[in-house]
Amino acid sequence: MKFINGTNRNQLPLFASSIDDSIGKDNEIRLIDLFVDSLKLTDFGFAYDFVENGRPAYHPSDLLKLFIYGYLNRMRSSRTLEKECNRNIELMWLLKGLVPDHNTIANFRKNNPKAIARVFRATVKLASHFELIGGSLVAGDSTKLRAQNSKKNNFNSNKIERHIAYIDARLQEYNAALAKEDGDVLEKQIIEKKIKKHTIQKQKYIGYQNTIDTTGVTQISTSDPDSRQIMTRNNISEVAYTVQTTVDALHNIPIDFKVTNENDSKAMGGMLRRSKTILGHNNFTAIYDKGYHTGSEFDYANRLGIDVLVAIPGVSAHAPDLAFDVEHFKYNIT
Repeated sequence: MKFINGTNRNQLPLFASSIDDSIGKDNEIRLIDLFVDSLKLTDFGFAYDFVENGRPAYHPSDLLKLFIYGYLNRMRSSRTLEKECNRNIELMWLLKGLVPDHNTIANFRKNNPKAIARVFRATVKLASHFELIGGSLVAGDSTKLRAQNSKKNNFNSNKIERHIAYIDARLQEYNAALAKEDGDVLEKQIIEKKIKKHTIQKQKYIGYQNTIDTTGVTQISTSDPDSRQIMTRNNISEVAYTVQTTVDALHNIPIDFKVTNENDSKAMGGMLRRSKTILGHNNFTAIYDKGYHTGSEFDYANRLGIDVLVAIPGVSAHAPDLAFDVEHFKYNIT
């Protein structure tokens, strides 16, 4: 039986070819390369201040190309990107054979969040330049992204109060046991060690509460500081981020996003204001689901001069007489 056979790995080609010949002329990485090279990265806020001593640093443009490539190919992990640099011919072409380690990749992403966000805005301007943004109809929605922060490491005032009450009860028990101790040095040291441990924990919780009282935040997450415990689905709560996104209808291109800690009911006005700035006008219609149905946000949209279409929420509770349900209410301004 005949099969298609590959070429011998040890066979030398008759005509030498460059790595550029292996990349198609319409490959997306050529666009990434041209796009990043067209940017003046200092204007976007990327750091160029590196110590001259020791090994030279990687150029921010190379790391940005790698970041964009990973974004387009759903590779978020810095370790995955490092591995791909060693075996992926597209990245070999894009980075010219450079292989940054995962710490370098992670630090670049961590140290340049605002600059990377400005690059996203530049992609929107590029799409607008090529008339890929219609600017007449946009749609907004949100999604919840679970944070790398457990519920155990998320605190609000009630949770902090319970922890402090528990510690106070334990300290009271330990102090009473210490008062009754009649000479057992080892046991006394064990109790004193427990008292010291719980006292340190109590001071930590008091510090969390002071932060809440002085900054106005309602929650503190110790691993991912910007995340909050929120309802995600079916009354299940998770420590997560809420990401608001606005998409243009012409080619379904995202034109804006923002990570928030608010629910949808207070998000529409801010996203409309940002969309107005990005599009450069208010002559567009915005569509949202029923989670955005809030009177104050409608008022803000009216003051911005933007038309909105928002789904009306269903009635959660009926009046004894259905004729008096809120859906039948008509406001008479006179």
